[in-house]
Amino acid sequence: MLKRPLEGLDYHLIVTHLQDHIRDKEQWKKKSKMPPSLNTLPGTMNEASAEVSPRRFLKTRAAAGRRKRWLMSQTLGWPLFDPISSWMLRRLYLPSSRLWAAAHLAEGSLQRFCDAVPMPRRIGNSSRLEAALARFDRARVAAAAIETEWQRVFFGPEDISPAYRSAVEAARLDATHAYYAARKNFAFLIGRNVPAINLEIESPESVAQIYGNARDDFAPFVAMPNPMPEVQVSRAIRSSLGKDYWLRFKSPSSRLGDTVYARVHEPQGVIDPPTIIYGHGVCVEFDHWRGLIEETYNLCAAGFRVIRPEAPWHGRRQPRGFFGGERLMAVFPTGSIDALSGAVREWAVLADWSRKTSRGTLSFGGTSLGALTAQLAADRAHKWEERLRPEGLFLITHSASMTDIVMQGEISKLFDGTETAKTKGWTIDTLSAYFRLLDPSHSPPVAPDKIVTLLGKRDTVTPFNSALPLVQSWGVPKENMFVWDRGHFSVPMTLIRDQRPIRRFCAVMGSTDR
Repeated sequence: MLKRPLEGLDYHLIVTHLQDHIRDKEQWKKKSKMPPSLNTLPGTMNEASAEVSPRRFLKTRAAAGRRKRWLMSQTLGWPLFDPISSWMLRRLYLPSSRLWAAAHLAEGSLQRFCDAVPMPRRIGNSSRLEAALARFDRARVAAAAIETEWQRVFFGPEDISPAYRSAVEAARLDATHAYYAARKNFAFLIGRNVPAINLEIESPESVAQIYGNARDDFAPFVAMPNPMPEVQVSRAIRSSLGKDYWLRFKSPSSRLGDTVYARVHEPQGVIDPPTIIYGHGVCVEFDHWRGLIEETYNLCAAGFRVIRPEAPWHGRRQPRGFFGGERLMAVFPTGSIDALSGAVREWAVLADWSRKTSRGTLSFGGTSLGALTAQLAADRAHKWEERLRPEGLFLITHSASMTDIVMQGEISKLFDGTETAKTKGWTIDTLSAYFRLLDPSHSPPVAPDKIVTLLGKRDTVTPFNSALPLVQSWGVPKENMFVWDRGHFSVPMTLIRDQRPIRRFCAVMGSTDR
């Protein structure tokens, strides 16, 4: 058993992990004739001898990934997928994630692990749990070691070769995927009344001290930062469509105050590309798993520069002792207010950077939580400088009312926060007074013909019943409104094979497939 956290991020561990990763790739290369430039350490690369160009290889690999996702769409992009997904989320993913987060605080201690979940103190087969905690710590330290090297390679002062950057990024993704997948080590504990989240109900008095004035004027809480924080741009790696790189800056939100990261997909050969800032869903850590649905590939293929910020408390922004997105749901009710109001100010920073680096159009968009952020940011941008306001919106599975989402949506069934809050002195009216701050107005945030929206009739996570009236009140043309007989989870799965909403958005923003 690990008696203490493994914090030693020494260079030997970093190099060993990279060499293991590259050795595995070299063995595969002999079979697949993979270009050496993507699989060797600096000093051993010979691009002239590569049988396949790096760009061509990346495109081939991307095409294979798209075929795989298309098959997934054919299998899972149907209404039956939604109740299955809800059951798996409630009974498997969230409990295993809570156990995974508790392991951060345990430092190998069974007692601290039980305190952090919480769960019954008596655990049978404690040696099995000790082994699970040890495996978790090994995965955590490996991921942290590679992340340290990744930061040096992409943001450090020393110029690093493209081959080594590609190797480090591939190793980072392998390590973080294994680290996040370490949830499986605790699967044997599911069924022992493990909570979905570690719910923290705040008192009405404490929330009033933070957001009491916001009920009269929310503008200062979502104001354009002044001055703007400095945005650092990483070195780039090749992608199948151009290049990828990262942005980072300090969050302008005093309630967050951490470092914001955003991955940028930039198309090749496009001068002044149109840009879309695209947000992800809750618990979706797109930059740390392999094989996730890539919603933005076709936008980049159509010539868009896609900026994908990590939402508060996700990915690199994940607080110790929480899994990605947990704090947003668990700290009730300020978690959602902190996250969305903070993200709105962060999107203002990204909008400022976008305008400074391209003369193309600017759009906001996203799926689920990302769509809620996009519509709120676009709505509040009317009080920002004009140059920071988006011209277009692309929204997938969004809703008009945060009150409906929290109190009536599928999320409320996960932890029963509203009923628990009543025991702390909250009422429906007092909670609604705060959640209404996160609702967009019924005036269109951009020109109605520049809004494209995709909704699911069976969506009970971001309820369809409030989403449709919002879109109609904006005056969105019928040809820009897509309403499918799907739920919250099957909509994005169906979008993989039915890309009419993406093509429509590209058309209204004046960009087409290249």
